[in-house]
Amino acid sequence: MLRDLEIILAGGAGGLGAETARLLAGQGAKLIVSYAHDRTRAEQLSGIARLAQADLTQEADRTRLLDAAGSLYGLVVFTGIAARAAKDWDQSLAVNYTGPILLAREAAARMKAAGVSGSIVLIATMQTVGLFPNSTIYAGAKAALVHAARILAKENRGPGEIRVNIVSPGVMNAGMAAVSIQSGKYDRFLNEGSIPRWGAAADIARAAAFFLEPDNYITGQHLLVDGGLNL
Repeated sequence: MLRDLEIILAGGAGGLGAETARLLAGQGAKLIVSYAHDRTRAEQLSGIARLAQADLTQEADRTRLLDAAGSLYGLVVFTGIAARAAKDWDQSLAVNYTGPILLAREAAARMKAAGVSGSIVLIATMQTVGLFPNSTIYAGAKAALVHAARILAKENRGPGEIRVNIVSPGVMNAGMAAVSIQSGKYDRFLNEGSIPRWGAAADIARAAAFFLEPDNYITGQHLLVDGGLNL
């Protein structure tokens, strides 16, 4: 159980993050949920979490977010943007890779300095392993996040380790993929039997909670929560 453990959900006000917040709050975790711009959406979680505005691409914001935690045990990073056009290249790298991995590294350093054996979970995408046309700008940044997260796990393994794992959602009827599902873009995956159903936010919440468990023996792993689509 996560009772009284302090956990930051960075970018956790969206569909996947909000469901994770509700699950972790139900287990007694003390939550801080950050948002970049949409305060109104974040306020829906005000009853179960403290809220903090933070742009993870900015060092000062990352520091302020980490400072908001008294004794940080866990971090889950949900931040990401869809990006396809060449003009989005730099922003995709900043939001999908640089900001999240820097926050993870900074959080790990704080945990280590405090003598906390904690857990970090980074949210990527099935597109890090699936080859989707026209996905280079988005998937490339997320694939870099997966690799860097595994390096961070190796750097922090051993006695008093900080565990670092990655969860990659598949075709989820929540978050960024919901619009594509509603447009019919992914109907073929159901029609041809590649997946049994659309993924739900609860699927990601359970995966994140599993990696956050204090007695978890897993680090450096990349979990695809995609209903078998990668097969």
